[in-house]
Amino acid sequence: MNGSVLVVGGGVAGIQAALDLAEQGIEVFLVEKAPSIGGKMAYLDKTFPTLDCASCILAPKMAAVLRYPNIKLLMNSEVEDVTGRAGNFVVRVLKRPTYVDWTKCNGCGICTQKCPVKNVPDDYNLGLSNRRAIYIMFPQAVPKKAVIDARYCMRLNPPEKAKKEGKTLCGVCERHCPTKAIEYEQKSEVIELKVAAIIVATGMELYNAKNIPEYGYGVYQNLYTNLEFERLVSATGPSGGEILRRSDGKHPKKIAWIQCVGSRDVRFNHYCSAYCCMAATKQAILAKEHLPEVQCTVYYMDIRAFGKGFNEFLERAKREFGVRYIRGKVVRIEELADTKNLRVVYEDTAESYLRVEEYDMVVLSVAITPNSRLPLPVELTSDGFVKLKDPYLDPVSTTVEGIFVVGAVAGAKDIPDSVTEASAAAARAALIAKRSMAREVRVLANGGVLNG
Repeated sequence: MNGSVLVVGGGVAGIQAALDLAEQGIEVFLVEKAPSIGGKMAYLDKTFPTLDCASCILAPKMAAVLRYPNIKLLMNSEVEDVTGRAGNFVVRVLKRPTYVDWTKCNGCGICTQKCPVKNVPDDYNLGLSNRRAIYIMFPQAVPKKAVIDARYCMRLNPPEKAKKEGKTLCGVCERHCPTKAIEYEQKSEVIELKVAAIIVATGMELYNAKNIPEYGYGVYQNLYTNLEFERLVSATGPSGGEILRRSDGKHPKKIAWIQCVGSRDVRFNHYCSAYCCMAATKQAILAKEHLPEVQCTVYYMDIRAFGKGFNEFLERAKREFGVRYIRGKVVRIEELADTKNLRVVYEDTAESYLRVEEYDMVVLSVAITPNSRLPLPVELTSDGFVKLKDPYLDPVSTTVEGIFVVGAVAGAKDIPDSVTEASAAAARAALIAKRSMAREVRVLANGGVLNG
């Protein structure tokens, strides 16, 4: 028995849960598969409906995690197996190598400047730019430590000719590292944890728009997902916040947003993804702030402005920024060979008429899909979300006692709802952890024998 809690996922919901638990003096193990905490919120430029800077909200929470000695970060790690029951779970965690000794690395970034391998697609910018084989995930990363991507490192994955000849290539980062933190010999390791409760905060992924061939995502150069557009308008993005077309590097004059891509569609996902209407509205406003002359159009089936201040935000976009909303279903998108512009063919459902309009850039508001592929003994719904014990009376408890779920992995939702659920789950997990600690104290007081 012990009083620790495992939080799986280092997004804003997982961070909030970990902080709430740590403030109560409970030991927290925070497991994150990426080299930095932050999750999907770290990709965002601003939040709706207030247009507050996303990193101004998230970065203080990320920094606070490092201030608590009872929060143990397990980065570049994933849960492999969970056994036991509430109060006494045994969790096996696979910790993948970073090939850098993080106890020595000070995040100076010299290695990331010297590495000769420069053409690695940058995951943080969703492949819109390149990085080096050794990298720090993003400027505000926590922990701010370097990681070597073994797939592209010439030392760890040399060309076939060098392998046959037994040559050792590169080693540039090792030679230039001032703290001698490079460790090419690092191996994966499995860590076993004993915890009283588990909070699942693994978040969401975006639906693969390539599964919808009539839109041509991945084929047409000036077609983006909404998260890719988020990186375009961000100051830390591939173009420093300047909105440029992929085909010719020019500013777009007309941009369209297409809603419900992969959601509310019987072919893919029947549920509403909850965030898309407001995210598209926010991005249209940001586009107008960056390029005042740009024309912004949003194609929608229904506008779902359900949250506090959401409808006012929508009306502001129409009134102050001239964002145009068209109730219609997009049938297909076609690329013009000469200009690389995109022709949107849609049914105007307000007038039951098929129309065509041309744009310089099109943004797809793609569906949320749950990141629930975890070896946890929890039930899933038919959509792949974690099944709740009672979605109305107990929206953070799973069907397994002692395992709680927060954020988008339990259903499509936005940031405020995810953070609220995180605090609720932390309160529930804290009760189990404290009961477990009290139980252990009684056992020790009775010479190892449990009395009552």
